[in-house]
Amino acid sequence: MNLFSFSKITQSVAATLALGLTGTALASDVRTERVTFISGGETLVGTLYIPTGVNARNKAPAAVVTGAWMTIKEQMSGRYARELAERGVVALAFDFRSWGESGGLPRAMENPRAKTEDIRAAVSFLQTRRDVDVQRIGGLGICASAGYMAQAAATTPAIKSVALVAPWLHDARIVEQVYGGAASVQNLINASRTAEQAFRSTGKATLVLAASSTDKTAVMFQVPYYTEADRGLIPQWENRFNVASWEAWLTFDAQQFAPRMAQPTLVVHSEAAAIPQGARQFLGNLKGKKTELWLDGVNQLDFYDREQPVDRSADAVRAHFAATL
Repeated sequence: MNLFSFSKITQSVAATLALGLTGTALASDVRTERVTFISGGETLVGTLYIPTGVNARNKAPAAVVTGAWMTIKEQMSGRYARELAERGVVALAFDFRSWGESGGLPRAMENPRAKTEDIRAAVSFLQTRRDVDVQRIGGLGICASAGYMAQAAATTPAIKSVALVAPWLHDARIVEQVYGGAASVQNLINASRTAEQAFRSTGKATLVLAASSTDKTAVMFQVPYYTEADRGLIPQWENRFNVASWEAWLTFDAQQFAPRMAQPTLVVHSEAAAIPQGARQFLGNLKGKKTELWLDGVNQLDFYDREQPVDRSADAVRAHFAATL
């Protein structure tokens, strides 16, 4: 079987792909700019990817790009932001609060509420840019941040179009399936509460390894990409996870936002990637215009940085934005 053949693709996606690929030439160069903005009282740091020739006199559509849980702007969000800029879209990848170069304490918190607020702040920042067409701002959420992007879109009319790549979209039922049942989930929540109380009492965060190929206590033990120096295990990534994150993460319900989203939405996924049932459930509950692209045999981690899945996904996202922004 061809790894990158389409297993399912709606006619509208096919037409959109044709429009995007024939109507938008890839830029030969992309300019980057280090930017800062405020969210929740904290300074967030981002990298803005600007296509060649885009300026105040030649505005372009723009997108906020966000990545998997526990990651920073130099990982998959930056990769996809550059890909979009090469396709003519101004793209912003940034560090959520408590991650990477951004401020915020305690550190390494996977906090869906805060991360959703940060996405809204990123959109507001793009609206201040003279080189951005402020009526044409979209959002691209990858993996875990797909749920945060969905929540932001449901409550932020300035986000005009949404794309979700390899989306991790869970609810309570899916959480129990993934994390070993109700008792296991409750144990993690209890650990989260203990860690939160310890921080309030001592000011010391309970931090563990996010990923490791040798340490079984890591949240992601022997998980590729995160444990590979030539992929996600980059020097800028602190590779930490705050145990106090578990309750907010496990009780977050991404599915609830699907029927509240009015924006046209593209989902790119694979049956071989993480919780495809969540993507199908989400698509089924969307009320607005929706399109989907399913790639055969592509695992979750390959969506992050492998050339062919990234190219396929970025082409589909650019075509979706070309048709909807």
